[in-house]
Amino acid sequence: MRFAKDVSLFFLMFATIAMPGLAQTAVYSPANGTAVSSPFTLNMYASSCSSAPVTAVGYSLDSSTSTAAWPVNYMNGPVQAPPGWHVLHVKVWNGWGGVCVTDVAINVAAQSTGSSFNSIVPANAVQVSNIQALGNWIGVHDGGTPGSSSGAMSMQSSPSLTGASRFFQNQFWDQGGHRFSVQFDDNQTSQNFFYDAWVYIANDSNGFSNLEFDLNQTMESGQTVLMGFQCDSWINRWDYAVNGGSPTQSWATWGHSNAYCNLHDWAPNQWHHVQIYFSRNSDGWVTYHSVWLDGNQQDLNITAFSGFAIGWAPAIVTNFQIDGNSPGTTWANVYLDEVSVFRW
Repeated sequence: MRFAKDVSLFFLMFATIAMPGLAQTAVYSPANGTAVSSPFTLNMYASSCSSAPVTAVGYSLDSSTSTAAWPVNYMNGPVQAPPGWHVLHVKVWNGWGGVCVTDVAINVAAQSTGSSFNSIVPANAVQVSNIQALGNWIGVHDGGTPGSSSGAMSMQSSPSLTGASRFFQNQFWDQGGHRFSVQFDDNQTSQNFFYDAWVYIANDSNGFSNLEFDLNQTMESGQTVLMGFQCDSWINRWDYAVNGGSPTQSWATWGHSNAYCNLHDWAPNQWHHVQIYFSRNSDGWVTYHSVWLDGNQQDLNITAFSGFAIGWAPAIVTNFQIDGNSPGTTWANVYLDEVSVFRW
């Protein structure tokens, strides 16, 4: 990404902003020439492109060849960009193969040291990135939920932030849930974790009410700590995993925080940023520190026991689970991208 470095280039950039012309495109935010933080919200609507119906919208930054695109005629979601001046290219496609572009100049402010990532993750943390692109994902009906479920996965280039998002297609019967899992590490000693992912709900969330984001680690003791976390739209709260029994006589359940979360508030057909900070001790007690949704922080500071003697070999596993919300048959189509886990 190239950054503008002098005033003359700033004036040139403003002078070359493209007018909508034949595109009926309204960019509500960000406004041209304004300062924004990252992620910022791109809110736009297109009624036509070159007098033809709109088939997709998207955006790119500066001279990047990477374009995010969606088969809708609007956007109202977060966009990440590095600090400095940039040209945001808001793009609209029609069914004739035409594209209409509206350019907006923005100045992205540097992240403060109080941001979720910079204030928590130390420089020596180990990072595993693009976990969604690993080839060893598996899916299974979660026997802890009622009913039944089916699920399929595939890699997609659109919608995607990295060019390789993982698409989860699900069908639920009688409020069944489907769990997707992948092992990405075998470390047993790290006790602090920062989970970072982007989620895209296709079309709507009418068929499901829970999204679960878990980290499970085999500890040096041989027991496995289950750091479960979910957005529970039945009660509009973030939930956390609890073992209400002992490691050998376990009783897995959910505790309910006071932090608000309702999936049905998440705008569909847009990317949403989920970040979670966990830590654990050597006995399987987990502290759920904070959660961020699209940059909005909610502090939890809840400690609960979640150690299980389940006989795992050394592993760190992340689960992504979707639960249906009806006695009948429902569906869910969800994408994951830019999944990273930091441990230290």
